[in-house]
Amino acid sequence: MSLTREAVLHIDQETLNIQERFARLVASHPDRPKSYHIVTFGCQMNTHDSETLAGTLQHMGLTRCTQREEADLVLFNTCCIRDNAERKALGNITWLNEIKKKRPEMLIGICGCMMQQKGMAETVLKKYSFVDLAFGTGTLYRLPEYLFQLVDEKQRVIDVSREESTIAEGLPVLRDSDFKAYINIMYGCNNFCSYCIVPYVRGRERSRKADDILKEAQGLVKDGVREITLLGQNVNSFGNDTGEMSFPQLLQRLEETGIARLRFMTSHPKDLSDELIEVYANSQALAPHLHLPIQSGSNSMLLAMNRGYTAESYLDKVGRLRQALPDIGLTTDLIVAFPGETEADFEKTLELVDRVRFDSAFTFIYSKRTGTRAANFADMIESEVASHRINRLIQLQTGITKEVLANMKGEKTGILVEGVSARRKTQMSGKCGRNISVNFTGGDESLIGQIVPVEITGAGSNTLRGELEKEKD
Repeated sequence: MSLTREAVLHIDQETLNIQERFARLVASHPDRPKSYHIVTFGCQMNTHDSETLAGTLQHMGLTRCTQREEADLVLFNTCCIRDNAERKALGNITWLNEIKKKRPEMLIGICGCMMQQKGMAETVLKKYSFVDLAFGTGTLYRLPEYLFQLVDEKQRVIDVSREESTIAEGLPVLRDSDFKAYINIMYGCNNFCSYCIVPYVRGRERSRKADDILKEAQGLVKDGVREITLLGQNVNSFGNDTGEMSFPQLLQRLEETGIARLRFMTSHPKDLSDELIEVYANSQALAPHLHLPIQSGSNSMLLAMNRGYTAESYLDKVGRLRQALPDIGLTTDLIVAFPGETEADFEKTLELVDRVRFDSAFTFIYSKRTGTRAANFADMIESEVASHRINRLIQLQTGITKEVLANMKGEKTGILVEGVSARRKTQMSGKCGRNISVNFTGGDESLIGQIVPVEITGAGSNTLRGELEKEKD
């Protein structure tokens, strides 16, 4: 069944009914796989997609298997943002072929961003003949149909048709946590940064309907979820394609659901508005944390990257954010050794990092992605130079992080308790509003899923230590 242009934003009910019929057929099929295992690479959006894949498979009668080599169906939900992520995924898939030789009934599937790359379907067909199923980001909702073809028609399914304009509501979701949840509010990206493959594999920006988002959030709050993270390649652009509601307005409406804590990612600096800064100043639910990728401190590099802002405009927005909410924690992404980056360009990045003093930063050496504009740029940086620069950047940020955390000693903050500390079994662990991990004493497992008051008593290299505040008599 092909989608009409009228289905650009929402898949029609008839299509979902067809997939539900396939789900029932699979559930009753004698040859269906009985167990599944999903391997997820990449970002939070991929993680949430995997929750939807898991929910769909459970709906078809499969049960989750903790060991991939023992599962009847193994799905690799892939990422292609960087070459290393792609190579890691393909390496894992190739390794599993050795298991399949011993268990030929095992089904192996690949989905996600990697499959949307130009030529990847042909590569899977030719080089990975042991793969039974492959599909892209736009047809996740068709998994019941694909699985039926596999078990009933005994035929391989490779489908990377570009249905990226579709949004499917109402799919089953098996969430990884009872008290934290992801909500996709939009898909795709219109920015076309010269190094980034996302617009080519996730498509152009499409916002979900605000009512669908609010309904989902209300259901989560009713089920006891304490923290919701809103997802999108550029959440600040929410509503630009529909004109229905701006992102700051959506945040205000979501706060009315009674959610205890709201987070979101990712934001593009050029789209950070005064309206959003005002929400940060006044919101009770919005966590005091913002991930705001700068990528480089050099204006010439930012121009080559097609980022749409300057270092000066970025610093201005950081200043206004901190004026509105002095204790906000900022994190960022940084790319070194972008084609043409000079030593002076790199020094400007170091200067900006030293000036902003991020809580932490994700640092990367530029990774060439076929299909992007930057893949054709000249002046590639030698690997030795790139390694030297990223080591200097990491050293600088490590020192800043240590100072930032040390300065938080004595603060009292709310911690969403996630479980027993992995390293200190006598302590509990969770995240503060600034999204920093805190290990604290004075609590037990009965606190898991609650937001509790903790006084910060010390800091490690990238985590905090604390003590649970006792209620006064």
